Amino acid sequence: MPRKPRFVLPGEPQHVIIRGINREPIFYDEADYRYYLNKLKEALAKHNCHCHAYVLMTNHVHLLLTPEKEYSIGKAIQMLGRYYVQYFNDTYGRTGTLWEGRYKSTLIDTEQYLLTCYRYIELNPVRAQMVVHPSEYPWSSYRHNALGQDNPMITPHYKYNELGRTKEKRQHAYRALFKAHISEKQLDEIRAATNKEWVLGSDYFKAKIEEKLKRRTTPLPRGGDRKSKQWREQHAINRH
Repeated sequence: MPRKPRFVLPGEPQHVIIRGINREPIFYDEADYRYYLNKLKEALAKHNCHCHAYVLMTNHVHLLLTPEKEYSIGKAIQMLGRYYVQYFNDTYGRTGTLWEGRYKSTLIDTEQYLLTCYRYIELNPVRAQMVVHPSEYPWSSYRHNALGQDNPMITPHYKYNELGRTKEKRQHAYRALFKAHISEKQLDEIRAATNKEWVLGSDYFKAKIEEKLKRRTTPLPRGGDRKSKQWREQHAINRH
C-alpha cells in the first residue's frame, strides 16, 4: 500500500516526531545530544527550515518547524538522520538503522494550536517525570523561549513575538503560559493528529487546507467501515 503524502505547505508550521527503532535510546551521553543539535542546526539552515521549539528525549525527538519550501523538512531530517546514524553507530559499535520508520508530522493551525504545541513539546520531560519544571531540562528550547538563554538555532514564530514588545515581556508572557495545564483533550488531539499524520486545527482551518491541497484532512467516518454493524444493517436494508 503506497504511503499517503504528507500535509505540507510552505510557511505553515509542523509538529514533527522522530523515534528510535523499537523505542530504544538514541541518546546515551551528553556528547550525543550536542552532536545531534549541531547537525540539526546545519540541516535546517541548508534546507531553509525554521525551528521554533524542540526537545530531545531519550528515545525520540519533538520539533516545531516551519518550512520555506515543500521539501524543506523532509530533506533536513534526511540529512540529519544520515549524519547522526553514522556518528551513533561509530560511537557505540553498532550497525543498521536507528529510526522507527519515517518521521511523523502534522500541519498545525497557527491561531488555535501553535503556542499549545510549544508547551506540549517543552513539557515532555515533565510529563515523563524526568524533571519537575521544564527549565531543569537542558535539551529543549525552553531556556531560550522562556529565559532568554542564547540559542541561534531558534527562530521565534510571529505568534511568539506577539506575546510582548520586548524580549523580556515575551519571555515573561511565555513563562506565564506554563502555569496552566494542557487539557487531556488537547493532549489527545495533538498526539492523534501527529501519529496518524492528519491536520491539527479547527474545522475552518481544515476546510481551508482541504481546499488548497484537494485532500481530506481527517479520516473518513468509521460508519463507512465494512465491518461495522451500522454499515451491514444499512446495506442489508438496501438489498430488499
